[in-house]
Order: sequence, then C-alpha cells, then structure tokens
Amino acid sequence: MLKKAAALVLACASMGAWLGCGKTTSRYLYAASPSTNQIAAYREDPNAGVLIQLSGSPISAGSAVESLALHPSGKYLYAANAGSNNISLYTISNTGALTEVTPRQVTGTSPTLLAMDAAGSFLYVANSGSSDISVFSIDASSGALTPVPQASGATAPIGLGALNMAVSPSGNTLYVTLQSDLGYVEEFPLSSGVLGNPVSGSPFQTGKNPFGLVIDPAGAFLYTANTGDNTISEFAINADGSLTQLSGSPFGQTSTSPTALLIDHSAKYLYVANQGSNNLGAYSVGSDGGLTLLRNSPFGTATSPTVIAIDSSGKFLFVGNHSSPVVQSFTLDTGSGTLTSVASYSLPGNPTSIVITP
Repeated sequence: MLKKAAALVLACASMGAWLGCGKTTSRYLYAASPSTNQIAAYREDPNAGVLIQLSGSPISAGSAVESLALHPSGKYLYAANAGSNNISLYTISNTGALTEVTPRQVTGTSPTLLAMDAAGSFLYVANSGSSDISVFSIDASSGALTPVPQASGATAPIGLGALNMAVSPSGNTLYVTLQSDLGYVEEFPLSSGVLGNPVSGSPFQTGKNPFGLVIDPAGAFLYTANTGDNTISEFAINADGSLTQLSGSPFGQTSTSPTALLIDHSAKYLYVANQGSNNLGAYSVGSDGGLTLLRNSPFGTATSPTVIAIDSSGKFLFVGNHSSPVVQSFTLDTGSGTLTSVASYSLPGNPTSIVITP
C-alpha cells in the first residue's frame, strides 16, 4: 500500500531563474528531526548551494526518526525510526516528493544508524537498544527491503550499542565504532549481507567516544572523531580490511567535542564538526593518510554542529546544528579547501542526519 507522505511539489514560480520549469536536474536535501518526528525537504540550487524548502515540508515521519540513508539511484530514501523499532521506505519523485511505502520494516530495538553499500544492494541497521545489527537486501526495482538472516539468528549481535557505522567502498567490510571504558572500531567481513566473525585484532582502539567515523573514497584510510578526549584517530586499512594506526594517532585538537567527519570527493580534505567549539575544522589529507590543519581553519558554524553532508558536485557542504536547529550551506573551494558560508535554513527540530540526492 502506498501512503502519500507529502506532495512536496515546488511551483515554477518558486524555482527562480536558475532552473526552467519541468527540468529535473536539481538535487534534494532531506534532514531528520527526531524530536519532532519529521523530515525536512529542500531543493538545492546546483549553481549556488542555496536551499529552497519544498511545499509541504517538513513532513510527518516515524517516531523519533533518527537516521536517513539514500539509495545511490536517488529513487529511495530510508529512515530509521528509533521510537517505533522500524524502517520507513520512501520513493522520491523527480520533484523531490516523498511517498511512503507501507507497511514499515521491523528491526531490532531502537534503530539509530543506517549504512548502505555503494552498490545499493544491502542496508545495515544498528539497533542501539538491542546492541545488534539488522541487515536487509534491497530490491533495485522497488526499493523494498527483505531481511537477511545472520549466522546467529535474525540479527548480528555486537555486544555494545554502536556509536557510528560505515561500509567500506568495496562493500566487503562493515566498521562499527563502540564505547566501553575505551573507544573501539570493530570490523566485520561481509558476504552477501551476512556479518562474519570480527577479523584478527578487532576491535581496534581509538580515542574516547568515537562518534565520528569516515572512510576515504579509495578505501585506504579510516578516521574517527573522538568526542570524549577531543582527538582524531587515523588508521590505514590493510588488504584484509584490518586497521593499522598511523604514527602519532590519535592526535589532539584545540577545538572541542569533535562529533562528525566528512572527506570531500577528491579525498584531499577532511572536515570535522566540533560540537563544543561551534566550528568546522579542516585538514588536508596526505598520500600517507596523515592530516595537516589548513591555515585558515576552523570555520565558524551555528551552535553545536553535529552532522555534515556534501552534494554530488563536491562544491557545496551542508552542516546540521544540534543546539540551534538549522542547516547551513557552505561553498567549498576545491583548490584550497576553504569554506565560505552561503546561508542558514530553519529546521523543525535538532537534525541528526542529512542526505542529498545525486
């Protein structure tokens, strides 16, 4: 059964001169606000990074909608509803309209993180309440989810609640950050969506509270942002997927509470959302994976930046701020890594996840 979530149709008069009526080359940005059970939707001007809120936005979503994942085709949006223990599937029209496909897919307890392989074949769901991972195969023609049984049952237990999660570019490995007395990255080999036993040496120690996690586009390096001790951990990814910590890692920052990480499409720059300092730190990435702070870093944001996204052009970066419910757009100078603020846009509540269509 199809349930229309919102029309989200933008009239030609609202498009402005930058796009003609009927063209569908625009990108769309979606932001989850769990405190209000809503998803905000915007059209992005591909020439300026400006956002225009779609008619009908924000739309009603699942209870405590926490995390979003976008299919690489740009046709399907998935939302983890932490308050109702399920996943919503939305189809995306060429106007950015979202239509929810029901019924919702049941998961473990309190699904808070979503990750997808680059091919869009599998969706991985970290359930913070039951400390396990649900896996679903994705039907490319409809976006429908089908549970993938794991070796030990319906889900794969991981022992602790996940802080973050990422699939390697090859789709062969799942990395999960965890926190006990110390911070860790646990690594699981993947085979047709089934998690294998953690590789030898896993889990790999990070700094405290590794909320931020990112892998470079080539799958050569992995980084964690460690909120608890204001550090960044740097790892080389070996051929078997195991991790080797780089010399001098983790290294400390002068900014505080690093919470999210993003590497640009060229893999030349890494950006850090420093929640405690209200800024974005910026680093150049060396051929050896080492990070060097850019001369003009950091760049100021609104209060408590917690999530970062970049559009497919690589020229515009977007930041969601926790204590001031806005999303900010920045231009990204691909030659220098410099960020320049474009504008801020109000959200219905504090954003926890942002995705942008190709």
